[in-house]
Amino acid sequence: MAVDFVRAHHAWAAPVAFAFAFLESIALFSLLIPGWAVLVSIGVLAAASDIPFWPVWIAGAVGAALGDWISYWLGYKFKEPISQVWPLSRYPDLLPRGHAFMERWGVLSIFIGRFFGPLRAAVPLVAGILEMPYWTFQIANFISALVWVWSLLAIGDLGAGLLRWLA
Repeated sequence: MAVDFVRAHHAWAAPVAFAFAFLESIALFSLLIPGWAVLVSIGVLAAASDIPFWPVWIAGAVGAALGDWISYWLGYKFKEPISQVWPLSRYPDLLPRGHAFMERWGVLSIFIGRFFGPLRAAVPLVAGILEMPYWTFQIANFISALVWVWSLLAIGDLGAGLLRWLA
């Protein structure tokens, strides 16, 4: 539905990318919103039409970074009891797995976790719970958001090119 909307209204590509990347990156919504699929689809549309890449990329990256920022804040503010809030309460092993992942990879977990579905929901939340230094988190957060959104849009672009080549 979002992709059909963007197909019909190209000017909304950047706001839609922002919204879906934002929702995909908030711990409580990440498990429910397939934002990555919308971003890949927008990449396909951008390759096949006059949708400019840069505004969509920046809007999506800012949305993803803000979503993780909120997740970090939720973890920092509410600590362990946040795991009892739905939908996190349905995945009791998610935060312990995120904690173990952060213990192993440190600040790189912010970057790596962005690329793996369930970890995308847990790592920023755990970073807040563990009180990772604010600026350390934010630098990793914004850099990883830029790379993540670019990667998803590029996959869509490559997919569109492959489809044109096969046709």
